[in-house]
Amino acid sequence: MHITPKTPEVRVPRLVGLMAVDARETAEARGVLLAAPDRPDFHRTVVDYVVRQSPQPGVEVPRGAVVTVWFDLGEGEGGGGAGVREPRVPHPPSGGLQRELDKPGVPFAVMG
Repeated sequence: MHITPKTPEVRVPRLVGLMAVDARETAEARGVLLAAPDRPDFHRTVVDYVVRQSPQPGVEVPRGAVVTVWFDLGEGEGGGGAGVREPRVPHPPSGGLQRELDKPGVPFAVMG
């Protein structure tokens, strides 16, 4: 969707998850500029994926405003696999649903 140049404000597009080349094209089509502080060669970057952006998607900004994108996760933002896998001690209690259900009685008790 192209917005006419007469529109004073535009909505920031969602750029997270896009490759650099697609992020540049999307930003241009929406009327915003891009900056990438972690990529000095951003204008030549092609296949790296955007992992963060500021301002967030959907925010209204003046036409020509700069949207900052990052291609590397910052400190404490992930990027380190699935985390530490070590055994828990003590182990969680077993039982699950069995702990919540009553003990079964005689299945076909004769009522008298």
